[in-house]
Amino acid sequence: MAPRGARAAFPAAAAALVLLLLPPAGAGLSGYFGTKSRYEEVNPHLARDPLSLGPGAAAPPPAACAPLQLRALLRHGTRYPTAGQVRRLARLHARLPRPAACPAAAALAAWPMWYEESLDGRLAPQGRRDMEHLARRLAARFPALFAARRPLALASSSKHRCLQSGEAFRRGLGPALGLGGDEVEVEVNDSLMRFFDHCAKFVALVEENEAAMCQVNAFKEGPEMRKVLEKVASALCLPVEELNADLVQVAFLTCSYELAIKNVTSPWCSLFTEEDAQVLEYLNDLKQYWKRGYGYDINSRSSCILFQDIFQHLDKAVEESKSSKPISSPLIVQVGHAETLQPLLALMGFFKDEEPLKANNYVRQMHRKFRSGRIVPYAANLVFVLYHCDQVKTSDEEYQVQMLLNEKLLSFHHSNETISTYANLKNYYKDILENCHFKEECELPKVNTTAVDEL
Repeated sequence: MAPRGARAAFPAAAAALVLLLLPPAGAGLSGYFGTKSRYEEVNPHLARDPLSLGPGAAAPPPAACAPLQLRALLRHGTRYPTAGQVRRLARLHARLPRPAACPAAAALAAWPMWYEESLDGRLAPQGRRDMEHLARRLAARFPALFAARRPLALASSSKHRCLQSGEAFRRGLGPALGLGGDEVEVEVNDSLMRFFDHCAKFVALVEENEAAMCQVNAFKEGPEMRKVLEKVASALCLPVEELNADLVQVAFLTCSYELAIKNVTSPWCSLFTEEDAQVLEYLNDLKQYWKRGYGYDINSRSSCILFQDIFQHLDKAVEESKSSKPISSPLIVQVGHAETLQPLLALMGFFKDEEPLKANNYVRQMHRKFRSGRIVPYAANLVFVLYHCDQVKTSDEEYQVQMLLNEKLLSFHHSNETISTYANLKNYYKDILENCHFKEECELPKVNTTAVDEL
């Protein structure tokens, strides 16, 4: 749905004033938007050329290795705010005073509030471009797999933004490859793409349990957030009691939405310095850590149904190759959410810090590995590529695997290399593949416990 037109013209004087207040576009803030980050933040070369494979393009596989199967897990592209975020922004916008003595507040009060609740997290036009361009880059990176008439299995979460992202990905491949036509349907598969909704233990003890977010809530009340709150209240000429961490965060996220959706520096950005942005990024990362990452075991263990499915398809491709049969599923592309990718990466042990993220260790975590904006920005993607290799010394080396996160090669934990034999990779994750049973993992405990006791 197209956004509603501005309800009033933005006064020229106010606009000029805002431009004076603003830092240069993207200066300092854009690297701290967490899960609301543009994909270009992790691949800056795409801002210049959205089809470039970049200076860090994945190294080719070893000589005499040919790709057999590609499994891509995608986060949907750039989206509009959810209805809840729009409501909070409207509430904050309505509170702003308009006196000339408070120029920042007056300029923001004059800002046209064009977001509507009906947009509710839907895919933005930029999100469609994210997916179309990603499809074309993957096809350029793996031309043998994306050759004409190769079968494509395309699945998605039931959410509108994911379905539209899947359709945009298909469109990006175009009719020339024989993969972009209407004959390729987007299958809805929430059991894999929204496994978290089907895990009763996660829903009850984390998703719907306020106590599970105690570190997040403590940080909202802590000294770092208090400093940001007071600074924003002062800039807006509002009593600090009229603001809270959630309202300040929605102002910050509006800065991120305007950049991601419209590629403009919003007047809302003028309220924040880079130091403030680092604090607000940590608040976002704390939530991701405790709700989707390493905070509780069930966050990652609930993703084992997806992890095992990935290896089942890799196994099938290996068996078909050994039997000299055509690979039945050379391309499997699935579109989900940040909440799909983050638990899976945690299950595999990526981006784990030695010390947990907590409300009281913000300074010690300034150089943390767990930064959601670097891991799961809009259009984030995790790609498994299975190769068949000739002229190898042992049969174990015949099948090898690479993993790419956001189009950059990941180093495997067991070898610190960017390519692994399939046998070694399976052996490293043997416990998860054999002993993680989704139904049992996700059963609620028989007795009443708190999240802290159980998790």
